[in-house]
Amino acid sequence: MKKKIAAKVIASALTMALTAATLTGCRFGFASDPDDPNEVKKEVTIDTSVDTFQYDTGLEGTSITLLNSKAEIQVALEKMSAAFEEKSGVHVEVMPVTDGDSPYTKVVSLYNSGNPPTLSILDTTDVIALAEEKAEDLTDEAWTVEAEGYLTEVNGRVYSFPLCIEGRGLIYNKAVIEAALGEPFDPSQIKTQDDFTALLDRLVAAGIERPVSMAKEDWSLGAHQLQYIYETYDGTSEGAQEIIEQIKAGELDLEEYNRMSEFLNMFDILKNYNVAKGDPLGADYDEMAIDLADGKTAFWFNGNWAWPNLEEAGAETEDAYGFLPYFLNNDENDFANQMIQGSPSKQIMLDGQIASDQEKAAAKEFLNWIVYSEIGQQMLVKSCSLIPPFKNNPYEPEDPLSRDIYEHVQNGTAFNASAIVPNDHWSILGAAMQKYLAGRCDREELMQSIEEYWAQQ
Repeated sequence: MKKKIAAKVIASALTMALTAATLTGCRFGFASDPDDPNEVKKEVTIDTSVDTFQYDTGLEGTSITLLNSKAEIQVALEKMSAAFEEKSGVHVEVMPVTDGDSPYTKVVSLYNSGNPPTLSILDTTDVIALAEEKAEDLTDEAWTVEAEGYLTEVNGRVYSFPLCIEGRGLIYNKAVIEAALGEPFDPSQIKTQDDFTALLDRLVAAGIERPVSMAKEDWSLGAHQLQYIYETYDGTSEGAQEIIEQIKAGELDLEEYNRMSEFLNMFDILKNYNVAKGDPLGADYDEMAIDLADGKTAFWFNGNWAWPNLEEAGAETEDAYGFLPYFLNNDENDFANQMIQGSPSKQIMLDGQIASDQEKAAAKEFLNWIVYSEIGQQMLVKSCSLIPPFKNNPYEPEDPLSRDIYEHVQNGTAFNASAIVPNDHWSILGAAMQKYLAGRCDREELMQSIEEYWAQQ
């Protein structure tokens, strides 16, 4: 399955049709070329020869649990916990959140049953909702210094461990674009909404009939897309909160808010070039990764967390994938058209209500091990393919999506804005966005749904 993407794309471009008919309407668990049964999957090498971390021998034999809401790193986390147990003697059971379940609902149900996880990987919004009642105060932990700028505070206190930086935007497959256009592709030259539309038109003329993939999932529409209207207010979390409060108080008419109309203009462009335009709510998430890797599409709105899906579809770490911004207008100087959103989207909360002192100490040691041990540092980046928020971590991501976000963060071309919204925002307003995506409501009705949602908060 791990064919060179350029070769596949060039062959497809020569036929002009890109074998679209063979993929339409089907659900695949693998790319269009079947797995080679003799293929040996490349294992990530972790150097364990150096380990200067000081383990607390008094914690040996302790068992703790970790609720994982990032399904794509379940196996990697299990390997990580096994490596930690081998060194520390502390067992970490990694508990996956069932696909489709809300992490917030899951952790609350476990608290209600009196058996919460020791550690929980949650969205920032969930941590804020639970922190002061359920979480252990981590303000005085040493690693907070290493994560400066990426900490989440609740009333001046830190209740969570920033697991990673994640970014999102328009994923592009450079080889697909270059094969279709017959010329080099420089993403830095696409600076505005009109530039992007012109590029899409050129790709259509070159034979890629609909070059964009759009996920139908409510979490993608209601969180990853819609939240641009808050996060691009001024590119800060404080600004996002300010605009949310204005909407909530009824002080801002969304019809007069420029970021709302700009967002919908961009969303409409993606809708128009969507490979699943005929049945947008029938789009298959796994198939989108295949379409992008195989050259049926050139863009997929998503985040760096989508790399495992692309890799399963045949993409390789040396392939040229990256991100374009979510273009909101035609002002080249607007930060939203120049920068990629990147923020600490996943946090680890330590239970402060039920866990024993021994379990808390073991959990804190595990978090410190991730930050300060040579093995933990490697595994966070190499095994989990995460972008570290800790400035002492010397490792860089190996997959092209995370590497691109990492470079944006390092180069100052990423804006760190996280909209803090209720935990049902993505499901309720995601459903409203699905109606708009499917053409079952207009802009006015969508904006009314958003205003009504916030009026009830």
